[in-house]
Amino acid sequence: MSVNIPSNSVPSGASRFQVHVINEGHGSGAAVSDSTDPPHYEETSFGDEAQNRLKISFRPGNQECYENFLQTGETAKTDTTFHAYDSHTNTYYLQTFGHNTMDAVPKIEYYRNTGSVSGPKVNRPSLQEIHEQLAKNVAVAPGSADRVANGDGMPGDEQAENKEEDMTGVVKFGWVKGVLVRCMLNIWGVMLFIRLSWIVGEAGIGLGVLIILLSTMVTSITGLSTSAIATNGFVRGGGAYYLISRSLGPEFGGSIGLIFAFANAVAVAMYVVGFAETVVDLLKESDSMMVDPTNDIRIIGSITVVILLGISVAGMEWEAKAQVILLVILLIAIANFFIGTVIPSNNEKKSRGFFNYQASIFAENFGPSFTEGEGFFSVFAIFFPAATGILAGANISGDLEDPQDAIPRGTMLAIFITTVAYIGVAICVAACVVRDATGSMNDTVISGMNCNGSAACGLGYDFSRCQHEPCQYGLMNNFQVMSMVSGFGPLITAGIFSATLSSALASLVSAPKVFQALCKDNIFKGLQFFAKGYGKNNEPLRGYFLTFVIAMAFILIAELNVIAPIISNFFLASYALINFSCFHASYAKSPGWRPAYGIYNMWVSLFGAILCCAVMFVINWWAAVITYVIELFLYIYVTYKKPDVNWGSSTQALSYVSALDNALELTTVEDHVKNFRPQCIVLTGGPMTRPALLDITHAFTKNSGLCICCEVFVGPRKLCVKEMNSGMAKKQAWLMKNKIKAFYAAVAADCFRDGVRSLLQASGLGRMKPNTLVIGYKKNWRKAPLSELENYVGIIHDAFDFEIGVVIVRISQGFDISPVLQVQDELEKLEQERLALEAAIKDNECEEGKGGIRGLFKKAGKLSITKPAPKKDSNISTIQSMHVGEFNQKLVEASAQFKKKQGKGTIDVWWLFDDGGLTLLIPYILTLRKKWKDCKLRIYVGGKINRIEEEKISMASLLSKFRIKFADIHIIGDINIKPNKESWKVFEEMIEPYRLHESHKDLTTAEKLKRESPWKITDAELEAVKEKSYRQVRLNELLQEHSRAANLIVLSLPVARKGSISDLLYMAWLEILTKNLPPVLLVRGNHKNVLTFYS
Repeated sequence: MSVNIPSNSVPSGASRFQVHVINEGHGSGAAVSDSTDPPHYEETSFGDEAQNRLKISFRPGNQECYENFLQTGETAKTDTTFHAYDSHTNTYYLQTFGHNTMDAVPKIEYYRNTGSVSGPKVNRPSLQEIHEQLAKNVAVAPGSADRVANGDGMPGDEQAENKEEDMTGVVKFGWVKGVLVRCMLNIWGVMLFIRLSWIVGEAGIGLGVLIILLSTMVTSITGLSTSAIATNGFVRGGGAYYLISRSLGPEFGGSIGLIFAFANAVAVAMYVVGFAETVVDLLKESDSMMVDPTNDIRIIGSITVVILLGISVAGMEWEAKAQVILLVILLIAIANFFIGTVIPSNNEKKSRGFFNYQASIFAENFGPSFTEGEGFFSVFAIFFPAATGILAGANISGDLEDPQDAIPRGTMLAIFITTVAYIGVAICVAACVVRDATGSMNDTVISGMNCNGSAACGLGYDFSRCQHEPCQYGLMNNFQVMSMVSGFGPLITAGIFSATLSSALASLVSAPKVFQALCKDNIFKGLQFFAKGYGKNNEPLRGYFLTFVIAMAFILIAELNVIAPIISNFFLASYALINFSCFHASYAKSPGWRPAYGIYNMWVSLFGAILCCAVMFVINWWAAVITYVIELFLYIYVTYKKPDVNWGSSTQALSYVSALDNALELTTVEDHVKNFRPQCIVLTGGPMTRPALLDITHAFTKNSGLCICCEVFVGPRKLCVKEMNSGMAKKQAWLMKNKIKAFYAAVAADCFRDGVRSLLQASGLGRMKPNTLVIGYKKNWRKAPLSELENYVGIIHDAFDFEIGVVIVRISQGFDISPVLQVQDELEKLEQERLALEAAIKDNECEEGKGGIRGLFKKAGKLSITKPAPKKDSNISTIQSMHVGEFNQKLVEASAQFKKKQGKGTIDVWWLFDDGGLTLLIPYILTLRKKWKDCKLRIYVGGKINRIEEEKISMASLLSKFRIKFADIHIIGDINIKPNKESWKVFEEMIEPYRLHESHKDLTTAEKLKRESPWKITDAELEAVKEKSYRQVRLNELLQEHSRAANLIVLSLPVARKGSISDLLYMAWLEILTKNLPPVLLVRGNHKNVLTFYS
């Protein structure tokens, strides 16, 4: 059955695609097309095409489901009557754009994080699934077809789905109740009612409005930055901490998050004390004091904060209702003030300076009239805290329905409304009330008196004596001016109560929410206890009680004049970092920085950050210093601890951009010999399998050169790539954990040599390309397959072909500690099994009590499982065997020999052939390291017996020009004499199994042997290079004589001419050359200068 729906049934101009579920079965009772009819494949139309139609195939009874899809434009949710698959009678396939394919169409579910509260995450088909050949006759299990039918990933993301179900009943707020109301209440504080009149009296209308606008500029820029960050991705709970930490990283976020949460907790005490002081003033007027003013503030404050805690713990819904009630009271109080300004003043109010709107008063109060000790910045410092509170909505971001929409809209509108109210109140009060008034109705102007020209004098009152003695009334003297001006004075008191209590309630909610988000990220390990939430809204009850304790402590102090400036600076520091976060994210130019809120500018945000820092010092310089010191301390602490988090911060993005720019800039600079440094490719395989090889290389590349640990995966490409990709991150993490400054790189290849060849050519970036290949000596070359041997010698030839130096490292026990790691893995598995068994025993004991299965598990618990020794990542030698002989303990000790500090000894450098100086440079760099600094360089060079002293002086002169310190120089004059017979016999016995001995055969037989065993050493080859073979054997004798006790030997690597020296003979040379010696580095540079004596 097919229904054609006109294109005007869906929004015009929208691009559409159709996913068809085609029924290929023909079950009885289904109203489907005749079995001979082929399935209909409808192609998708895009744009405004004429006759654009959408054809839908559906099963009987499901037309309503599709109609709902078309009307709402949302994804239709299947119910029990409609299934994308039927495991018993029907098979369904996904049809995208009219084609059967596993390719999935774009869906939001693919981009969610696992366990997202906004919906389940599903996985799209992998690249391998749509790239590899489709397996035939694959049985589709129920549930797996759901992925194909819906274009989803692997089904069964039950945890995320269950989490989504659990979210039903959660209280979420819109932008009005969640952000606008909270921000307005937090911004409108007691300053509006009891300090704004004094501020406009001191600064005048002109500068007073300027102070308000300057404060608003700071908060508006911060609001724009907050909006930009909040709309650049999904925002979770945590407010300012979440925004800063996800932008600048855990170091900035953790430091500011902790002090921001503390500032909110102390702010609760500040607002509650402000409320308590107002109540105590009322008690004084009615002569109803309980004890004394200080203790009355403590009593009333304690009772108030307990009530506020009860409202908060009752749930966010109750707290939101309380906030709305307080806002209504506050708005009535503000309206009451404006109404009072137009109610005709009586004589009592006139004597106190209130004359309704008068142009003369406006003109007189327009300019400043600062009293002694006051100025523009001091007045600004007093007013600015009244403009803060813009993060009240953002701080409960986790409780908002749509934070990306609510935070920008609510915050910016709240700033606008409150600013208009502040300016309106300031202008109105300054246009109605004179600066000084006596309050005496007898101070009227008598006819004939000389008027001083003041506005009050022109209106019939003489307040001239206020110039000589203090007065109690007027803008400059009376903090209760708004109560006097208002239509009904008690409403202003109610407004003060509303302003203080609402701000206290907002702070009491904000502090635990921010603190909980901080604790959940586990940046400060000791605070994990406070991360737990309760109920549907994940309420931070533990955080509430901690905030309560902090607030109570400061309420009992009852003297907050010292702590108040620090709290204001804490808030300003968070504003500064939010602005800097916006600037930094824009400056980093990360493709992931795409805020939906486009009304921002990176340079304006930077200006806002600087402005916030300046305001901090304007308000209180010593409080600003304290704030910076605390923040710096926390920053250093978090940086030292290095929390294991990755939030894609702009710091990472900027690091990448800086590295890229530096790398590109480096490519424009020609290489210079003075800046040469060994940049090494180290064939370690997995870096943990050959730690000694990596350690010795890292010793001369750390902080000076590039080091890349390389691994070649040989075998079927699909399996190799899978294994390679799965271990990439783990192996790089191992390097970081062991503080090895190196990269890990891997390739998949058909053979080992091809893989190394690829690495030699393609590794590195620009000027940061490897120039040295470091490999371990192939100890088992005599037993290894010929293909392995050919590959090993072949990579040395390849390195020389690519003009890359070669370092071959040999130690007595070899490098590969895979057997050790296998034992270690076995021990870890046994330990995991033991822990799992113990956990199972405990669980069953709790469930079954003392009887039943408990006895069975008790018997199981008696199994003897050996617990491994504690593992230290930095030193593999701490691994201990379960039984003697399970692995080679000597191998373990040898693998850690370069981790230890080398005592006083020598590094013997046998610089036999000039390779550009790499043979000399590497040991020199080693002596600069802490572990090798006690070792002295001894230089050995070849020479003539009759010119030993001259050549020694010449070499000493060369080394001094190179500025390389050395302990001694030895000129070896007898290198080219024949070795003794015993040594030569050892060499001959070594190569005997690999010799062809063709000279003892007839010509035909010899040719046949060469064809059958081309890899063997011929008599002709051996004779041709006999002098070189003598030299290798003789060098070993000299090494045994002079360097047997050295800590390390660095020796010129002999080069095998391609096509002339067989692989077996070359390996025999290396074997006899380094036999029975301390650790040896066979080094051959690329014969380009790496040392210079020119400045």
